[in-house]
Parts: sequence; structure tokens; C-alpha cells
Amino acid sequence: MRAIRIDGLGAEPRLEMQAEAPVAGPGELLVAVRACGLNFADLLMIKGSYQETPPPPFTPGMEVSGEVVALGAGVDDFAVGDRVIGFPGKGGLAERAVVPAARCVALPAGMDHVTGAAFQVAYGTSHLALTGPGRLAAGETLLVLGAAGGVGLTAVEIGAQLGARVIAVARGPEKLAVAQAAGAAHLIDGRSADLRAEVKALGGADVVYDPVGGADFMAALRATRPGGRILSIGFASGEVPQIPANLLLVKNLTVIGFYWGGYLGFAPERLTTSLAELMAWHADGRLRPHVSHVLPLEQAAEGLELLRSRRSTGKVVITP
Repeated sequence: MRAIRIDGLGAEPRLEMQAEAPVAGPGELLVAVRACGLNFADLLMIKGSYQETPPPPFTPGMEVSGEVVALGAGVDDFAVGDRVIGFPGKGGLAERAVVPAARCVALPAGMDHVTGAAFQVAYGTSHLALTGPGRLAAGETLLVLGAAGGVGLTAVEIGAQLGARVIAVARGPEKLAVAQAAGAAHLIDGRSADLRAEVKALGGADVVYDPVGGADFMAALRATRPGGRILSIGFASGEVPQIPANLLLVKNLTVIGFYWGGYLGFAPERLTTSLAELMAWHADGRLRPHVSHVLPLEQAAEGLELLRSRRSTGKVVITP
């Protein structure tokens, strides 16, 4: 089969034309990959700074959509030919991928493979973060940093669906237009704005959704209302903020770290429930997944560079 290979940490992605196809073990499915969604975590994994980086050589690609071509021992919830979406964590940038059956769900009849590959991580992260530890309520103000990116855009959309007033921060008019189409009520250009002042002028934020970190986190922290919650989703800026505890104390703020994949280890049922609700929302037409680029496997490196340079909006999907 063809597969993208990372031969060493920090190495450039390489297309291998005759890679050995994986075999489904007990409790696993072998999936013919029709689409693989790219995530910022793939970049971290290639660099070697992700919390679950496998030893090289390895194939990146955390989430896939495709058809089941073989069943491992003990799998009786799926059949060969079933259309599924799954979260293998790695291995998705290939023509075949092994996925634990417990991390797969049926691809709904009304959802195509590209949408399926773009759906699980981004929407799952935002939905569970906002409805769970974020406790976002109708009528509250949600500030979303990186609002045109993979997870940020879904946070805008889900926040609006939950009845919040959404303030979206993104870089440039094109990205802000994408966030506005997803439901943002207020737009702030992150390239030149005084983020703290602009958010405070809008009344401040009750909940902050931050996949960016760095200076934007610090500005948002100071623009959060007393009793507010700040969801730390990631650090796309490359800078992990150091939080001044005195501000948390004075304003009764809560900073919450959120890692969607971690729930697989301690509360997988919450992921299942969240994804089921999201699928129902999609079937009802309440969600409109945004994929800015669909590229073949040969251009996977280009797709990863789109994420690294922040030139994409929503999701980038690779179609082996």
C-alpha cells in the first residue's frame, strides 16, 4: 500500500509506495481509508513534542473515514463493507489503517467520507469542552481564539448553537468571514487589535476557548469576567502561558486544561455520548462542517504545511 512515513522525529513526511499493509489484531478493524483529517497534533507528533508520540518510523494521521475490509478476533459489532469513522491516533495517512473497534462508529448515511474524517476530533473537542468543564450556558459570552482553525471554528458554531454570544478572534478579513458564517456575533482581527481592550469593550467573556496560548491567552485572561472559565485547548502559537495565580484569586477564575483524547482513558462513555449528540445535530442540519482543502495522499506534506503556516480554515483532509 501507499503510506506517509516519518523516518525520524522532525523529519519531512515521505510517501512510501510499497509500505507493508497493517493487519487487524484482536478487537481491531482494518479500514480502507477514504479520507484522513489532519490535526495540529499531527505536527506536534512529527516534531516529537506530542504527549503520545510513537517511536519512528511511523505513519501520522489521527482520524479517518473509510470502509471495513477485515475484522480482528472478537469484533462482532461491525461487518466487512461497513462505512465507519474512527480515531486510530496514528496511521491514518495511508491506504489502509488499523483502528480499535471501540474507537469506531458508523458513518451516517447522510455524511460523506471527507466530512466524516473532518468531524470527530474538532467537533468532539469543542462540544465536550463547552458542555462539560466549560459549562457554557445560553446567554453567556464565549470568546474563541483561533476562531477560523480546525477546533476554533467548531467552537464558534457549537457556542452559537448553545445560545451563547460568540466573540471570534482570527487573523484577517477572510478568516473572520468564515467565523461569522459559523455564527460569531462579534469579530476581532487578531493581527492588530488590542485584544484585551476590545473584549472588555464588548462586556468581557464568561468562557474563553483557547487553542492558541501565548500572548492571546494572557489578554483573554485579563478580559474574562469574574467567575469565568478559561479552557486551555492547545498552544498553536508555540508558547505555553505561565498563569498568574493572583488574577485567578482576585477574579475567581478557573483555568481548565482540556485534552479530548485523554477521555479515551478515563471516561470514554462521555466521548460516545458527545459524538452521538453531534451526529444528531448534523443530521438535523444544525452543523455545517467547513473543509478548506481536500488533497490527495501525494500532497499530505503540503496539507500539513497549510496547518503549520495557518493558511487553512476549518479542516484540511487528505484522500488516499
